[in-house]
Amino acid sequence: MKKIINFIKEARGELLKVDWPTRNQTLNYTILVVAVSLIVAAFLGGLDYLFGVILKKFLI
Repeated sequence: MKKIINFIKEARGELLKVDWPTRNQTLNYTILVVAVSLIVAAFLGGLDYLFGVILKKFLI
């Protein structure tokens, strides 16, 4: 039991040392991730459509 309590105290101490991002930073990073994800999805969707058109052209 003593080891568990010691572990929790040390973990809490380490969490207090973390430089947590501000609310504004978190919002900016979230918007960036969503925007990059949408761009990549559009790019891959465009490639999928293009390859589909090419395959239809050669197979039909």
